[in-house]
Formats: sequence, structure tokens, C-alpha cells
Amino acid sequence: MRILGITIALVTAAAALAQAPAPVTKTFSSAADVAALIAKAKSERKEGQPLVLERILQVPPYNANLEYRASVGPAAIHENEAEMFYVIEGSGTMVTGGKLANEKRTNASNLTGTGIEGGTSREVSKGDFIMVPDNTAHWFSAINGYIVLMTLHVPRVVVEP
Repeated sequence: MRILGITIALVTAAAALAQAPAPVTKTFSSAADVAALIAKAKSERKEGQPLVLERILQVPPYNANLEYRASVGPAAIHENEAEMFYVIEGSGTMVTGGKLANEKRTNASNLTGTGIEGGTSREVSKGDFIMVPDNTAHWFSAINGYIVLMTLHVPRVVVEP
């Protein structure tokens, strides 16, 4: 049911974007472009750095990002937006739900922690999709070498009855 709500919100947001012209930064990336972004992220990653982020597409307020992860980083909660993940390459273990360990506020709408207490662990690999609802803890607790993701933050849209 929650996925249906998110889908309706995305369709509503897309209709609103179609009516109001927004500055378009990038609306297409080829497979070769994505391969180049992966190579760039891999070469720019510093030892111990958990995440390198590259922009794939952008139509404000939406950004499709490439995340190159080669080590475990912090857990997060986005209070006002869902986050969709697509695994482009690699594999790891993603934990969703539960409670952030050593929770800290990073800004007005995001929390971070050193991990998650409780939650549901799931092995993810190339081709998998994951949708994390807003206000839900999420974390890659294990990375098997590396994992490359496409991520899309989806702002909460309130649909009036």
C-alpha cells in the first residue's frame, strides 16, 4: 500500500514538473556515460572513504546519483523523503528498519548513526531494487568488495483526500 502511495506521489510530482518549466541539467546518460562515472568514482575514492557520489541525471528537485561504495559507512534516516536504490554492480548486505546506533542529527531532516540495532538484513546484488520509505533507518552493513548503486531521493508529497 505504501508503494502505491509513493507511486501516486511520483506521478503527481511528474505532472507538476510537466506544467511548470524547471531548469533541466541532464536528462540522459548512456551506458558508456555510467561506465565512465563508475571508473571516475573508483579512481577518486580515497582509502577508507565509504562513498563516492556522482550525478547521473538531474531534473530538479530530483537527482539520480551513482554511489560507489567500497567500505561500510554510516547508517541514515531521511525524515522527509524516501530513497530508491538500484544495484548496478557488486553486492552487499542492506539493513532496513530498526533504530540508529549512536544517532546524530546531520541537518534539519536527516539523521545518521554508526549502524542499526534491529532491522531486517537482506543480501542485495546486481539488478536488485530497494525502496526505503521516509523515516526508515537504512545501512549497508557489509560490502562484498564494492557495490555500485543508482539512488533517487523522492521528496514526500502530501496527497489530500
